[in-house]
This record gives sequence, C-alpha cells and structure tokens, in this order.
Amino acid sequence: MPGKIPLSVVVITKNEAANIEECLSSVNNWADEIVVVDDESSDNTRELAANFTNKVLIKKMDNEGKHRNWAYSQARNEWVLSLDADEKVTEELKTEISAALEGNNEFSGFSIPLRNYLGDYWVRYSGWYPASKLRLFKKNKFKYEEVEVHPRAFLDGKEGHLTKDIIHKGYPDLEHFLASLNRQTTLEAIKWINTDRKMSLGRSIWRTMDRFPRSYFRKKGYKDGFYGFMIAFFASLYQIMSYAKYREMKLRLTRKETA
Repeated sequence: MPGKIPLSVVVITKNEAANIEECLSSVNNWADEIVVVDDESSDNTRELAANFTNKVLIKKMDNEGKHRNWAYSQARNEWVLSLDADEKVTEELKTEISAALEGNNEFSGFSIPLRNYLGDYWVRYSGWYPASKLRLFKKNKFKYEEVEVHPRAFLDGKEGHLTKDIIHKGYPDLEHFLASLNRQTTLEAIKWINTDRKMSLGRSIWRTMDRFPRSYFRKKGYKDGFYGFMIAFFASLYQIMSYAKYREMKLRLTRKETA
C-alpha cells in the first residue's frame, strides 16, 4: 500500500486487551503487514487486534523460542520487526528503521534500545537501559533458541545497531513485576530440567548473592531509587526461586522413576 514500507510487524499475545491497541496503533499505516499470533487469550485481545490486521492467528505456546520462530515464519516480508504487546514504536524509531531498510546492503539484523518502564517510571539504570535487543531482522537469517524462557537469539550475518527506542511498559506496578518473576522462575526451572542442566545449591546461592550488588552498584541501580532497589532484590531472588522450583521438580521426577 502507498506510504507503507515492506516490513512485517509480528506480535505475540496472551490476554493483552489492555495493551494491544496502543501497540498496533504505533505501527499501523507504517508497516505493510501486521501479524498477531495469539496464545488462546480468554479476553478480547483477538477482536481488538482484528481492527488493525486480518492476520490474527491462534496458536498455543508450549515453548517460547519455538513459538516465536513459528510466528516469524508466518510473515510475508523478508524483514520482520518483533514486538511484544506491551511495547510501541516511537516516531523517531520508525524514521530510523525506514532509512535503515532502504539503504541497507550490509546487515542481516539490527538491535534496538528498549526504554523500560515500571509503572510510570522510566528505569534508566539497573541494566534496564538501553538494554538493546535484536528485534529487526531478515526472517531467513534469524532464529531463537527453542527453550521455554529467555531464549538466545542467533543471527546469520552482521548485526547493526539502531539508536531510537522501543517503549516497553511491561510492569504496571510491583505486583505485576512479582507475578512475572514467579512465572519466569517456573519456566527457568523447566528449561533446566528439559536441557539436563546441572544446577547445585552452592552455585545457586552464589548467583543469588552476586546479582544484587551487580544490579544495584555495578549497574548503578541506586540511581533509580526505590525501584532500583526492588529490581536488584528481585534479580537476586530470581536465582534462588528458580533453584527451589528446579529442586522440587527433580525430586518429583526421581519419585516417579522409583515408584
């Protein structure tokens, strides 16, 4: 369509009715394809998304990396921009992406800074900014590791770096942050089980003790005030919570095998 660039924006959703309209509005009338892959939402996420695109697909997520790779394969364009439903693209970033794709004959993908918010607070330190991630890529040159949580990104080719931000409003408050921590530590433990990772209590305790000073002091989380303290504390808690769940899962598996 006139005025639109040959780019597929791919968004993964699960009960994102509160966020999906703002996300898709930020790329509507700019990218010539929007693909929404919905993980069986129980709210009206799909109905809201259908106001922006006729490509709303339903697929249950069983593995984050595998799910994302499948979603990107549904794009018709060579170039894909991967967004989460609680993210949006700034006008400055749209201009930068358009120029990068028009003049690019060198890179297979580009990292983009994420401006992360906790509530209405922009977290500038704590390792949260710029926190650039590989989000713009040629779909046949990119793949995620097919694991449950925090999959690694693999790019076949050279990576460029953009300077304008994706706005990420991932945590409306600390309650949502803590709920996410609980969910992600469960997935982390499952990943360790499925990949036969050997994790000891001693190693887990070391990681727990290391993460707080790394976030709060080395990454200057103290400059983020109370939120910086909580981010560092939760980063530390992530390690021991993951281990505790991993240990329980291992014990349950052992009991099944000996029953």
